[in-house]
Amino acid sequence: MSFYIGREASKLWKRICTETGIEINLLSEKWKYILGGLIFQYIHGFAARGVHYLHRPGPTLQDVGFFLLPELGQDKGYISETVFITLFLSFVLWTFHPFFFKIKKIYTVLIWCRILALLAACQFLRIITFYSTQLPGPNYHCREGSKLATLPPPNSILEVLLINFPRGMLYGCGDLIFSSHMIFSLIFVRTYHKYGTRRFIKLCAWLAVIAQSFLIVASRKHYTVDVVVAWYTVNLVVFFVDKQLPELPDRTSATLILPLNKDSKAKEENHKLLNANSGDPAEWV
Repeated sequence: MSFYIGREASKLWKRICTETGIEINLLSEKWKYILGGLIFQYIHGFAARGVHYLHRPGPTLQDVGFFLLPELGQDKGYISETVFITLFLSFVLWTFHPFFFKIKKIYTVLIWCRILALLAACQFLRIITFYSTQLPGPNYHCREGSKLATLPPPNSILEVLLINFPRGMLYGCGDLIFSSHMIFSLIFVRTYHKYGTRRFIKLCAWLAVIAQSFLIVASRKHYTVDVVVAWYTVNLVVFFVDKQLPELPDRTSATLILPLNKDSKAKEENHKLLNANSGDPAEWV
């Protein structure tokens, strides 16, 4: 038994090392895209922080979702956040699955290049919308009488640049007209639907993002229009931007980007690990 565990641990370690070499090679070529995408995440947070200074509380707008869905209450706002965090963390972990599992269709670096490009396109449109029109936020901390509804003028530019993370993200106001949580969730679920392999997980992911849509409105974190706009805008952006991006390479032709290795035997072993092929029938799934 200990011999079997030791052998499997050795194979897993080799797989991790092989995949790490491949991803480092890809990162050395694509780091500018990754860095650009991460910088835009900061720009999006900075813009959301900036519009909070412009937010002015007022009566909550008439909303059909508020009439149809029961209000969860301020103490139950964590429910929608829990669904979002579960989707977020599950997807992030899935993007790193090639390091540990034989069945793999994606490269981690390339999939994140694609995701960050889609996020940036959607968030750019979102920034334009909430700076075009400031609406009174429906969230509890954005209503009249709340100290967080309107930010006092900043004491320094540093206060604005630091965006008060993560508190500034949790208690932001004014960044409406389309939901940031829905942008992330829809892009993640659509990406898994395209590149994932488990049909049951795809179904669960779509059900979770639908449930999140209702929970966001029931928690009064966004108006119904914010969720509706996110659903069709994100899908349209993904449809058009996805056509402009190069398709992810097939992992069966991975020999082109394998790390250089003078030992041909080791190179062959790496190729087997990468493509989930092994000469040992005991390793087949």
